[in-house]
Amino acid sequence: MPRHTRRSFPGPRHVLVLATAVALHVETAAAQASGAAEAYAVRCGAAATSSDGTRFVPLPRGDVFCPLIADPKAMRSFVSYQRGDAADFARHIAAVGVADQFAFFRVNGRNGNGVQLGASGAVFAQFDVDAPSIDLLNADYLIALPLTIRAGGFSSRLRVYHQSSHLGDELLLRPEPPQRENLSFEAVDALVSVDVGSLRVYGGGEYYFGRDPVTLPNGLLQSGLEFRPQVVARLGTIAAVRPIAGVDLKAVKDSTWRTGVNLRAGIEFARAREGEFAGRRWSLLADYYSGPSPYGQFRRSNIQLMGIGLHFSL
Repeated sequence: MPRHTRRSFPGPRHVLVLATAVALHVETAAAQASGAAEAYAVRCGAAATSSDGTRFVPLPRGDVFCPLIADPKAMRSFVSYQRGDAADFARHIAAVGVADQFAFFRVNGRNGNGVQLGASGAVFAQFDVDAPSIDLLNADYLIALPLTIRAGGFSSRLRVYHQSSHLGDELLLRPEPPQRENLSFEAVDALVSVDVGSLRVYGGGEYYFGRDPVTLPNGLLQSGLEFRPQVVARLGTIAAVRPIAGVDLKAVKDSTWRTGVNLRAGIEFARAREGEFAGRRWSLLADYYSGPSPYGQFRRSNIQLMGIGLHFSL
């Protein structure tokens, strides 16, 4: 597949520097404006209920590892519009994700801490909005077994997962369709996360095995920065509102090292007052991506995407 990158958007380095500077500035302002510190786990809805205590809890709600804001393959449901620049992909794209998770048990859970094991699954699909029938371009299917741990401001996730990727039928019927691959693999990934006030820093990587084709990379390195402050506004009894932002970087080695940078920023809505169980959240997020395509069948392409979408927590 041809590589085609047009520098019509700001460069990823400029975006990363700007996002970090803004996060640090707003974090400082928030710390001066409020004296009470709220745990990051509470803000992302990961805190356990007070009745969980430290005992074994079967079938708990939520997770002790906060979902990643800017990871393109984070286990979350969303619908978004994207504008792309790769010649072998599409100019105007509708991207959809449907994801869910099921926790088997949690132990030693109090105030969002604990060890948890569960299962999760998702499908991520992209559609060509310019096509008369809004053709399906690519679909990535994931199923995972995540083991998550939290102890105060430290959290981690160890996960085994399977992914398979497929081109859309309408795309294959075009006069000059892209080359199709039988693309699937299994992977082990590990992430370690540290919360500092309203900021979160994480890093880790993935190792691929069972690769088809065998020319797939052996793995990747991942790191990121997130900003999730305390609630800054309440819409009466309807919702609590806060700005959130994140930068996610993934470096993969094919013939050379290539880095994908994804930036998301926007507004998150939660319950105005949380009860015994944390409610689900939804967000309106702007999105910018630059690097190797995150969509399986187009992985060899370099691509830039800009868009906006609605994202829903698990």
